[in-house]
Amino acid sequence: MTDSPAIIKLLNGCVDLHCHSGPNPFPRRIDHAEAGKDGERLGMRGVLVKSHHHNTVMDLLSMSDRLAGIKTPVFGGITLNSMVGGINPQAVAMSLRMGGKAVWFPTFSAGRHIDCHPEGVGFPTASVEVPSSRVDIHGADGELIPEVHEVLDLVKETGAMVTGGHMETESITQLFAAAKDKGVTRMLLNHPDYVIGADEAKCRELIGYGAFIEHETGFYDPEGTKKWNPKILLDWIEKIGPEHTVIASDLGQKDRPLPVDSYIRVATALLDLGLDERSLRQIFCDNPAFLLGLDD
Repeated sequence: MTDSPAIIKLLNGCVDLHCHSGPNPFPRRIDHAEAGKDGERLGMRGVLVKSHHHNTVMDLLSMSDRLAGIKTPVFGGITLNSMVGGINPQAVAMSLRMGGKAVWFPTFSAGRHIDCHPEGVGFPTASVEVPSSRVDIHGADGELIPEVHEVLDLVKETGAMVTGGHMETESITQLFAAAKDKGVTRMLLNHPDYVIGADEAKCRELIGYGAFIEHETGFYDPEGTKKWNPKILLDWIEKIGPEHTVIASDLGQKDRPLPVDSYIRVATALLDLGLDERSLRQIFCDNPAFLLGLDD
């Protein structure tokens, strides 16, 4: 696509907190180094690469020679699905203490995700069979298991970000309440209107604990997965407020748009709908930079 100089300038220094580059059991269009190279087109300050299956920090360390020549920094983290042992503080400690920036609580292994996508319906087909099982964050008494508190202590120690993954909203509420009590300041709710099912009132409740609300360009891009009307996204931004909103791509998969192309299309659509430039930079640049700790 042809990049408009005006939109390139406006998005300069943006951040992507939700890039699904490879390696991964799911087919990917780009690997992590290529994601960073793509980000150079917008002068991105950072790309956070996510896998539902493994700790991406180790990928990045093994790619250090390639990443060294790329201006956009690429960061990793760990998702607490069954493939890494579920709520596994030891795996989290290794990821965060070796440079990880994020802990995603269960996604594929969350009960809510399993209910919404039985047997993986609606997701790419993995190149190899990867067994998965349900991971819960509660004990029989309904309270958070001790390992959740250990993970949150590690998040606090390292200044990392924690997200609610694909869990149901009451579990995310309980998680974020515990995180706030421990002094965690970087919390993120991913795609409230996809899998999670968080309405405006629930989002406002989570904002009360310090959370930001993330929306994905891949859902609103006319060349993306769902092709939702960008007016829906603008309505979310106006209801929740740009000060509490984050835009990310949720892209990198095979046969889907490049993250930067999607950023440009969706940002242009929001401007055309009347979003002011200051708010656009807040949701694409400032808020995600805070969550990634780029100004610490």
